[in-house]
Amino acid sequence: MSKLIKPQTLKGFRDSLPGLALAREELMATAREVYRSYGFSPIDTPALEYSEILLGKGSDETDKQMFRFQDQGDRDVAMRFDLTIPFARFAAQHLNDIGTPFKRYHIAPVWRAEKPQRGRFREFIQCDFDTIGTDSNIADIETLLVIHDLMTSIGFERFTVRVNHRQLLNGLLETLNLADQSTGVLRALDKLPKIGREGVINELLTLDGMTESQADAVLKFAELTGPPADVLNQVESLLDRNERGMQGVNRLRELFDAVATAGVDPERVALDVSIARGLDYYTGTIYETFLDDLPGIGSVCSGGRYDNLAELFTKQHLPGVGASLGLDRLIAAMEELGKLEGASTPATVLIVLFDETHAGEYLRMARQLRRRGIATEVYPQTKALKKQLQYADRKGFRFALIAGSNEFAAGQWQLKDLTAGDQQEVATDDVATVIHERLQS
Repeated sequence: MSKLIKPQTLKGFRDSLPGLALAREELMATAREVYRSYGFSPIDTPALEYSEILLGKGSDETDKQMFRFQDQGDRDVAMRFDLTIPFARFAAQHLNDIGTPFKRYHIAPVWRAEKPQRGRFREFIQCDFDTIGTDSNIADIETLLVIHDLMTSIGFERFTVRVNHRQLLNGLLETLNLADQSTGVLRALDKLPKIGREGVINELLTLDGMTESQADAVLKFAELTGPPADVLNQVESLLDRNERGMQGVNRLRELFDAVATAGVDPERVALDVSIARGLDYYTGTIYETFLDDLPGIGSVCSGGRYDNLAELFTKQHLPGVGASLGLDRLIAAMEELGKLEGASTPATVLIVLFDETHAGEYLRMARQLRRRGIATEVYPQTKALKKQLQYADRKGFRFALIAGSNEFAAGQWQLKDLTAGDQQEVATDDVATVIHERLQS
């Protein structure tokens, strides 16, 4: 006999048991429903891209984290680390077919060889939505509305979408004569929640030409807090009428006014001038979404405006804006908050196989229930009733249907509600109706 191979997964990767996979599929279905309600259409792109498509588009960090290799045709290829850059390539390549503005969503796995952490793995699923081909602030505002509606549709009431604009900080850096250090400053600020004020100051001072007073001015700017209108007034005074910075101020004022008019709870939207987003391609409005009851897990839905990304692939101007739901991080948060139901079956009803001589009648009842939209499983073999009910409890079925010779003779079934713990006799013709009514109550 050959030596057994140890069954194990690679570090940073994981298998998905039915409970986790079901939760993920339900979240993806919710995301699709919300995205479609705003007119976003589905697309798909390959997991592999030519390396030149991906290199240098995110950040030095994402370049280091790419899974890159030579394929059998000796082509230099890499696995996508996000869905935005492949979308920019897709839009440039298929522009004549899709037209602009074009609204898309894409739900698919991406890969980054980063250090595994809570809610983050080296393979994870992103649920992206983007609008490309317009620089209108309406698209930025709608992006925030989609994020808001997505979070409430998933079932969260306590969350905050933090908003900023890249041009605010770029404008400040111009006034401080630091415009050529914008990339380094943005990356340092993106680490503020992890390394704190002193850590960011020390990192800023490593940048060429950065003085202590300049670094302190950057941090004081990033630490501005308060109602959006008040913060924007303070920002405006610090920018000294810098044109680039004032463009960002005006777009954010329009955004917060429009969101309030649209009826979004102002407690769920905040201006946070400290958020920078670590990817280099963002140029305008940026978004990060935090759960009020679990802020330490990080942003669960992030994104922003990228006006220059597609110009790497086409001479046509294709500005875009969008965001991505971090599915695995959100599931990790829901696990911690006790928001996952824990069922490991998609079926609602288990039909107990009590007597194999009536196998056809069990299967017929299952088909009747499925025709009414009630997912049903028939236990595949006769076992003790207790064992079959234990199976139903463990899997998370809502109901068990039981019938033996006496019930079939009487034209009845025993319906056991495994959640409520009660049991009732139901006429065969009424089973589907009774279950449907109990599910609605």
